[in-house]
Amino acid sequence: MIDGASQGRSRGLSYQALLDTDTRSVPKVLRLESPMEPGFTRVPVERYTTKAFHDLEVEKLWKRAWQMACREEELAEVGDTVVYDVANLSFLVVRTAPNEIKAYYNACLHRGRRLRDEPGRVTELRCPFHGWCWDLDGSLKQIPCGWDFPEVRPEEYRLPEVQVASWGGFVFVNPDPDAAPFEEFIGDLDSHFERWPLEHRYKAAHVAKVMCCNWKVCQEAFMEAYHVVATHPQLLPGIADSNSQYDVWQSFSRAITPNGTPSPHLLWEPSQQDMLDAMVDRNLEDEPLVAVPEGRTAREIAAVGRREAMRPVLGDAVDELCDSEMDDSFYYTVFPNFHPWGAYNLITYRFRPYGSDHRRSIMECMYLAPFPEGQRPPPAEVTWLDEDQDWTQAPELGFLARVFNQDTFNLPNVQLGLEATAATHATLGSYGESKIRHFHALLDRLLEQD
Repeated sequence: MIDGASQGRSRGLSYQALLDTDTRSVPKVLRLESPMEPGFTRVPVERYTTKAFHDLEVEKLWKRAWQMACREEELAEVGDTVVYDVANLSFLVVRTAPNEIKAYYNACLHRGRRLRDEPGRVTELRCPFHGWCWDLDGSLKQIPCGWDFPEVRPEEYRLPEVQVASWGGFVFVNPDPDAAPFEEFIGDLDSHFERWPLEHRYKAAHVAKVMCCNWKVCQEAFMEAYHVVATHPQLLPGIADSNSQYDVWQSFSRAITPNGTPSPHLLWEPSQQDMLDAMVDRNLEDEPLVAVPEGRTAREIAAVGRREAMRPVLGDAVDELCDSEMDDSFYYTVFPNFHPWGAYNLITYRFRPYGSDHRRSIMECMYLAPFPEGQRPPPAEVTWLDEDQDWTQAPELGFLARVFNQDTFNLPNVQLGLEATAATHATLGSYGESKIRHFHALLDRLLEQD
């Protein structure tokens, strides 16, 4: 495999010294504005292929950005803990009181051992190595052989905290004590989800898979519908991929892809039954799961079925939801790596680097389902898949697992191609890849900060 760092040096775009130099020297995303190339964007390949840029992201992004750590329901009771790892960073999120959640650097202040490796409920935070112990609120509780540490003053040995905030039933953390308040960062995302409050959902499924590609390669594959024509051709009768709408705001972006209407790429005209079958990725040699009656449309039948499936949970409130909310894909990206879907599609994604390996990442898919008021089910545990396992080994994903397999076939090969290419930049479209362009613009902004 070609070494990304040496490849970067050969192009004169090395990031090797950036952590110790003026970050204004970082090669930026190139935006070529002209009548011939409106919004045309070129992204340096080194952003995906060099360890040096990964290290720069740790310092400038992961140590400074608001990022989703877990669901609040995973911290239902006092003493519940979740470990959130990103790159080489680790944070311990703890329910410290009925109405309080805190997050600490997941490291003992004695000799650095991680305080916890797994989630679980505890009454104290005790290091497994030598037994140093903290109360849930971060105050030092006990040191075995405390007489041997006369210089340790309890008030100076509280667990270092990181900022914590909540939105939509998710817990966010930010290691930067000087970061802008979460409310300022999140902007008016609340207004977008007013009809679909995610805090009234529960985690019905959660699958995480190690991917053989940079986290941005993985994330960007789920930020546009442009790839559907080549990667998911079986969906084309029921998805208007290139008719998608893209919008960007301060810290988040959105795509809306119509379903139950055919792709403009098709050279034949599908029937309404073809469209409905494609919406659920059925094998067209089988009998249809639901038949479209004469004079009805795939969109109409799909919306009716979805409403009736949710009526036992949401009651007559489903009648206030339009067909678009039942059928179409509303997929948001909150910078840098959080992807909640709107309406009642249930999907939420998170993408993050896998340790210090810039060529590996973690992709997660959660299903957030509504539940009857006062009857919240327990959250699903995480099903972990390694890089050699098939998505269908997580049956809780349903037909989406087969779709992910198509993506998984591409993504390691994208990484290999970026390592091998003679090009210095990847090229983005002016509209269909707007969300990716927006992400890199926000990343540029962070890289420019001291």
